[in-house]
Formats: sequence, structure tokens, C-alpha cells
Amino acid sequence: MTTADHGTLRIPPHPQITGDGLHLREWTDDDLPALSELFDEPQVDRWTPLRSPFDLTAARKYLDKAFRARAEDRGLHLAITTDGRIPLGEVLLFQTGGGPDEAEVGYAVGAAHRRRGLARRAVTLLTGYAHRSLGMRRVVLRIDPANAASVAVAHSAGFALTDEPPVTREAEGRTVSLRTWCHQR
Repeated sequence: MTTADHGTLRIPPHPQITGDGLHLREWTDDDLPALSELFDEPQVDRWTPLRSPFDLTAARKYLDKAFRARAEDRGLHLAITTDGRIPLGEVLLFQTGGGPDEAEVGYAVGAAHRRRGLARRAVTLLTGYAHRSLGMRRVVLRIDPANAASVAVAHSAGFALTDEPPVTREAEGRTVSLRTWCHQR
């Protein structure tokens, strides 16, 4: 799960993204305790820019940043749910700077909800939405090569590893080198 500030997405208000047993919905203030519970754990700390402890204060900051990105049409942060209510993780979309028809997807699934195919299904749904509804020609994932679970999600969601040079990102005082996986329309 990463974010960047590269352009606008032209996302319509209140997108309805459902399918394959999932309902992706925008976060609300009522989700703060769930955000803290989902993201305050070692794997989220290891593979995303979100640091532990991820308490209610960190969740509030994160949600405010997500709301600003949405209001400015720079990003879309969605709760992954099976019932339209209870968050099990997050999938997000933002432009990469690679042009107006390229976007990046990121995701995280809470520890208690892993190994159910939620990440693959959410990435597939949001990628399809980006292609069909937003006109994105190219959707990318940026993954640390050591993150075997995310590499498996990329494969199973139909993304192909590119030969592009690694992308270096800094977050919370940590530098990571990420490989680019691509899904073409």
C-alpha cells in the first residue's frame, strides 16, 4: 500500500464496485477502530508505509489523508468488505505519473482475513473498474520482490512482471525498492 501525488483520476461520486463476493466501499469515520485493528500488525508494518503502532491517532491521520486525496481526485481508498459493512482490508487506486491513462493499485488485508483470496479479488475488481470506468490503459502494482504473498496476488490477478527498473520509495524513514507488475487493458 503506497500513495503518490501524480494527477487526478476523474472518479465519479460514490463508485459502486462489487463482484466476486466483494463490495468495495469508501471508508467512513465510523471505520477508525477497524482501521487501527487491521493495520496495527507486523506484516502491514513490514510491507507498507504504515508503521506500527497504528493506533486510533494514526488511523485518524491516515483516513484524513485518504479523504483529502479523494476530495482532490488524486486517490481512492476503499474498504474491502463481503457484506458492504465490515472492513477486512483496503484496496486503493492512484495515478502514478506515468501518464493520464496509468494508475497504481495497492492493498492490505487484515491478518485475521488472509488466505481467503480477498486481495486477489479486490485487486481484480479495482483493476477492472480502472480499465472500464476510468479509462486506464495500464494498471500497475509495485511490489517488494521479497514479498512472496504479494507476488502471488499479482500473478493470480493477471499482472505480469515488467523489465522496468525498480522504483525506489521512501516512507517513514525507510527506503524500499519495488518491482513493477503491469495489467494492460
